[in-house]
This record gives sequence, structure tokens and C-alpha cells, in this order.
Amino acid sequence: MKRNAIASLPWEAAPTIFSLAWPTMLEQLMQTAVQYIDTAMVGSLGTQATAAVGATSTVNWLVGSTISAVGVGFLAYVSRACGAGDRKRAGKASSQAMLSVLVLGIFFTAVTLSLSGQIPKWMQVDPSIRDLAAQYFFILYTPMLARTAIIIFGTLLRSAGDTKTPMRAGVLVNVVNVVLNFLLIYPTRQIVGIRVYGAGWGVIGAAVASAISFVAGGICITIVLWKHETVSPKGQSLRPDWSVLEPCLRVALPNGLQRFGTSLGYVAFASMINSLGDVATAAHTIANTVESAFYIPGYGMQTAAATLAGNALGAGDNKRVKDLAKMNIFIEVILMILSGTLLFLFAPNMMSIFSRDPEVISLGATVLRMVAVSEPFYGVSIIIEGMMQGMGNTVRPFVFSISGMWGVRIVGAFLCTQILGLGLVSAWGCMIAHNLTVFVLFLITYLTGKWNPMDERNQKRKKA
Repeated sequence: MKRNAIASLPWEAAPTIFSLAWPTMLEQLMQTAVQYIDTAMVGSLGTQATAAVGATSTVNWLVGSTISAVGVGFLAYVSRACGAGDRKRAGKASSQAMLSVLVLGIFFTAVTLSLSGQIPKWMQVDPSIRDLAAQYFFILYTPMLARTAIIIFGTLLRSAGDTKTPMRAGVLVNVVNVVLNFLLIYPTRQIVGIRVYGAGWGVIGAAVASAISFVAGGICITIVLWKHETVSPKGQSLRPDWSVLEPCLRVALPNGLQRFGTSLGYVAFASMINSLGDVATAAHTIANTVESAFYIPGYGMQTAAATLAGNALGAGDNKRVKDLAKMNIFIEVILMILSGTLLFLFAPNMMSIFSRDPEVISLGATVLRMVAVSEPFYGVSIIIEGMMQGMGNTVRPFVFSISGMWGVRIVGAFLCTQILGLGLVSAWGCMIAHNLTVFVLFLITYLTGKWNPMDERNQKRKKA
């Protein structure tokens, strides 16, 4: 980018963007740090333990992303209400979000627990670790009500500009999880001459620690929402209010289908990788864990982009929408170039934190270096998608994501791993091709102005 182009960027928007983005980044950093610690602790028990924990992790994405889609519906509604200064409408949305948490939490608890014994089979988990994987999954999904509250209430608070509360709830979850991991995974042992109690439950201990930490986080974020100045549901009815639910569902449904479809793709993708054996499964699980840390800047910026775009749309400020888009994309690309460079340079070091198996480390480092090159492109897609979500435009992201996932990643991975007999590297190559396809589609949408509903309305008015 030329110097005069950089100088013309709306730099005055940068402080606002970072004020919303940094708490989300810190929250995700804490979550990723605990995920690193979990993986490292379980990884010390051996490759099979790592595979048992990671083999069903994509189902977590499937469930979590479906719930998150409902949160996006409320995000679009509440951010616009706050942008227009309508607190009454925001409070109504909060009560309907609480109703949604109750319904979704109970539903997913029943579904996941009843299917816990079958999921490892469907995921083609090695028969020697299926029972362990099923037990881990069952315990992890017992507190689904609390997990649903963390996801939806966190999104609701962010849409009102409060990104610090979800961050604090995330810190609480992480601290409780780490402490309980330390006590429950390992047996009683001597550390620096001090006798430290341990339950010695291994993989099951990791699941129990996570479950308890989710309950703590769910209770914390519910209390804060109830007392919140802007979006408290206090005094509002918990009966369905379709004047609120209908516009939220119009946004949530395409986003939910997108997340469900792409997460189902992740499940199919992981199932194909699980069929390649323990080494490929372990390398894939650890590489995914490592990679997640380097996406933190991207998703932190996406939260800011979605909230600010919704606020600007609610206020009817088209110039601000465009300025925010330019600034968000510029900052995002710089951050993702930096994170991609670090991932490329330190991939083997990161892999060695979680495994002592040279084959696992080498394979994981190879695929991480491949994906590191594509990070800036993926970052552009994240920001444009976030802006569109914040303004309630979720149909195009749905079409782009489903097309990329099933038309490129899944078809390609199936041909490579199941037909041609190729390994993990080929599967991750298909994943990168998927990310680049989505980048091109979002870039075209941005350059043609179809991402911005105010621009579309203006164009229709001119034609009329």
C-alpha cells in the first residue's frame, strides 16, 4: 500500500477499534493458553491420550458454533439498538437471549449425552481408545447449560460494547480449569520436595476440570448480565416475544446453517484424518491447538468490527461504516502477517511443547508452516464477515462458507486421503485451498459494495 493511501486511512477510528478488540483478544488468549496447558498435560500421558481428547474436538465446534449463531442474531439486534440509543429494545432482547439459553442448553445436553457412546464410532476413532474418548465427551458436555450461557451472554455483552466482562469470565474459567487439571490429571507426587495431592484420573480428570470450570464461568456471566446497566433482562418477561425473536432469527438462521454446515464439514474432515492413524490424529489435534493461538488477533478484531458496524448502521452513519471497514482490514492484515510469520518460524518449537514423538512434531510443523502463509488472506475474510454479521447480512457468508467447506475442503480431502491414499499434508493443503477460495469471494463482495446494506439501499434509490 502506498504511503499516501496509508495516510488517508481513518486513523481516528483505531482507538475505538482496539478498545473493543483487546479484551476479546485477551479472553481468547487465556482460553488458548488453557487449551495449550490441557493439551500439554494430557500429551504427557502419551499419544493415545492426546488422540482420545482430540478425536471428538470437532464435535465441540459443531455444537458451540450452532449456539454461537443464535448469539450473532442477538448481536446484530442489540448493537443496532445501542447505536440508536434504544435501551428498552436492548433489555427485551436480553430476556429473549435468556430464554434461548434455557431452551438450547437443555436441548444440547440431552442430545450430546445420549449420543456420547456413538460419536467416537462415527468419528472413526481407533477402537483401543473409543471408550476413553466417549467418557471424556460425556463429562465435557454435562454442563451444556452453563456453556450455552457463556457463549450467548458473552456475545450479548460484547454487542453492547462490554468486552471486558466476557474476558473476566473467561479468565475465571481458565484459572479454575488449570488448577483442577493440576490436581485431577496426575497422581499424588513430590514436587521440589513437597508432597502434592493428585487424583490420578488422567484424561477423565481433564474432562472433570473443564466441566467444573464451565459451570463457574456460566454462573459468573449470568450474574453480571442480570446486573448490567444496558442489557439487563431484569423486569422483562421470559415468554417468547416474536417482535424481538423474528429479526434475531432472520440473522441467526443463515448464520446457524453456515456454522452447522461448516462444523459438520470439520467433523467429516477430522473423521478422514482419524482414519489415517494415531500419529496423524495427534499431529492434527496439536497443530489445530497451536494454530488457534495465532488466530487470536483476527477474531478479536472481528468482534470489534461486528459491534461497531452494527452501531454505525443503527445510527444510520454510512461514512462511519466505510471508514471502519478500511481501518479494520488494514489493522487485521498487519496483525495476521505478524502472527503468520511467528507461526512459520516457531512451528517445530510449538509442536515440541505438546509431544515428544519426533514423527508427530515433524508432521505437525510441516502443516503449520503451510497454513501460516495463508493467514493474512484468511484475516481479510474474517473482518468482512464480521462487518456483515454486525449489520445482519448473514446470507452471503453462509453461501461462501458452505461452498468453500464442502466444495473445496471436503471433496479435496476425500479424494486425497480416501481415494489417492495421501496423508495429513494433502488434507491441510485442501484446507488452505478452502480458505483462499473464501478470501476471493469475500474480497469481490467488499470491492463491489455488496457487503454494506446502506450502499445497496442507496444504489436502489438512485436506480429508482
